[in-house]
This record gives sequence, C-alpha cells and structure tokens, in this order.
Amino acid sequence: MSGDPEQEFFADGITEDLLTTLAKVHWFFVISRNSSFTYKGKAVEVKQVGCELGVRYVLEGSVRKAGNRVRITAQLIEATTGHHVWAERYDRDLADIFAVQDEITEQVVAAIEPQLYAAEGIRAKRKPPESLDAWECVVRALSLMNSRTKLDVTAARELLQKAIALDPGYAQAYSLLSYLTTLGAHLGWETRESTLLLASEAAHKALLLDAGDPWAHVALGYALAWGRRAADAIVEYEKSLAINPNFAVAHYLLALALCWLGRSEEGLAHADKAARLSPRDLLARGNAGVSNNVRATCCFVAGRYRDGIDFACKAIIESPALIPAYRQLVVNCALAGDIQEARTALQTLKRLQPDLSLRWIKEELPYVRAEDQQRYLEGFRLAGLE
Repeated sequence: MSGDPEQEFFADGITEDLLTTLAKVHWFFVISRNSSFTYKGKAVEVKQVGCELGVRYVLEGSVRKAGNRVRITAQLIEATTGHHVWAERYDRDLADIFAVQDEITEQVVAAIEPQLYAAEGIRAKRKPPESLDAWECVVRALSLMNSRTKLDVTAARELLQKAIALDPGYAQAYSLLSYLTTLGAHLGWETRESTLLLASEAAHKALLLDAGDPWAHVALGYALAWGRRAADAIVEYEKSLAINPNFAVAHYLLALALCWLGRSEEGLAHADKAARLSPRDLLARGNAGVSNNVRATCCFVAGRYRDGIDFACKAIIESPALIPAYRQLVVNCALAGDIQEARTALQTLKRLQPDLSLRWIKEELPYVRAEDQQRYLEGFRLAGLE
C-alpha cells in the first residue's frame, strides 16, 4: 500500500505462497497465478472477478509496513453477493521476513478452509435433499458430522454413500466415510471388529482413486490406529502432512498415535501444532476440545495426572459431550488419587457411553504398551467401573 517496491515483492511472495498452498487442498478449485495476477494494481469489483474467473470466492488483502513492523489484512468474499465470509489482520515484527511470510500463509490457509466449508454448507442447506449433487452431499455431511451426535453422524454417513452413488469416483467421499466409520468405534458406538474392515476398505478405495488426497491418508491412518497398528498409522499421517502441512486433523490424530505408542512429548508437540494451526478448523464445532483432550492423553501416558486433569477439564468446557475427554478425566483423576471426582466423571461418561465396561476398554482402546493399558484399566477400576 506504500508504493515501496520491496513491500510489493513481499506482497507478491505472500500471494504466490497462498495460491500454492491453497492449491494443495484437494477440495478447492484454485485459479492459477497467471490468471489472478492480471488483476494486480487494478481497481476491480469482486463480482467481476468471480464472473470472469468462474469462481465463487475471492481472497483479497493488503500489506502495510511501518519501521520494523508489518500489517497484513486478508478477507474472504463470496463473489456473487459481495458478502464478507471471513476477515483477519496480522501484525508482525519483520525480524525474519520469510518466516513471517510462511507464518501468515499457514494461518490464512488454515482459517480459510473451514470458512469455505461453512459458507458452502449454508448454500447446500438451501436445496432440498433430493436435488443435492455429490459435492453438496459431502458439504452437508461435514456440517452434520460436526455435532458428534450418533444421529447426525449416521445421517452424514448416508449422505456420503449418496455422494458415492452419484459419483463413484469421488475420492473424498470415500475418505470421509472411512473416517466417520472409525469415529463410531472411537466414540464407543460400535466395536472395532464391526467397523475397521469397512473403514479400511473405504480408505483404500479413496487412495486408489486419488493417492494425493490428504484425507485418504488420514482415514487409513485412523483405521490402522484403532486396529492397534499405531506405527503404521503414523506413516499415513505423515504422508497426509507432506501433502498438506496445515491439516490440523492430521496433526491431532498423529499426536494420539504417538501417545498410544508411549511417545507423549512428541504427541504434545503435534497437539500444540493442531491448536495453533486451526482454532476454528475443518470440523470446528465437532473438534472443539480435541487438542486439549489429546494433551490430556499425553499427560496420562507421561504420568502427569494433575496436568491431565486440567487439560481434560478444558476439553470438556470446550465440548461438553466429548466422550474421550471424559475418559481421560476419569483415569487421570483416579490415578492422581481424586477418587470421588473420578467417580463423578464416570457417572457422566456412562450417560454418554452406556455400554462402557472394563471389557470394552481392554478390547477396544488402542494403547500399544502393556503398562499404559494396565494403568488405564486400573484408573477405571479405582473409579468403580466393572
């Protein structure tokens, strides 16, 4: 905005980085640099841009420098209406200009993805279910799976099956179907035996259709992790992050897999990364509290039960129906000696997961190390679970 050529290079660099990174998100159709840069330096209406480029959304922003500080603004606009979907301002020191550029690119991309889904979800809800196309089925499924209720997740799976029927080559629909199938086991609604084969088959189908889809690798990793193959799951999560380093879901699932292997410090680092990348991530409402639950899990593995209690409580405040967070609250309280608090938490947990038992924990939960399995079971025994 100053007319300084150095700032212009910086702004161009951020724009190119944003285009490159957004293009890695398979869900998006992103116009290339050559086309989008034709509007550089011109006063043009967003509606005109949308019409000429054939896009529904436009990302625009500005760079302003003062001394050793830089202010960058970004806003996401629905091209057909001119409605502002999202806006943010970033103020940073220019100690390392390239590090600042990378940080802002990372944060903008992580923020844009959920906002686009939210906007597309609202658009899809305006249409009757029978007229939805495959993409709209997926978007509506995402909004339903956000609630983490059994009824909505079941409805989401039905929508994804409809998307596959409409478009048998739709890789992302298979990926999400696999993810939701494993989620049913994670939340205690179904057994590993009844879900993991289906989840694995759907994930492999997604990979066959599109090996470059980060969700496909996450879905396969999730199924592997719940099959007590956490080391193999980590390989898939790392493949996902190699494709999309800003994928918060992959970071927190990687954190869990590391915890299940006993690598709690590494797990904490990825939980922190997930929270930093995407406080309002792809599954914002459904994933509220997830990073703090992962942190509670890491603390349990490390024997830091008091810290585990704090993180589990934070997760429950953020998401009052988050079943795994109540599990962590029970076990951390019990092993810290807070037996009455553990019993109280267990009562709430059993309302959310009525079939919970010591047998379920022994047969279902994917801790790899025998000592972690034994401590987890002991925590629930102390809390009074049978």
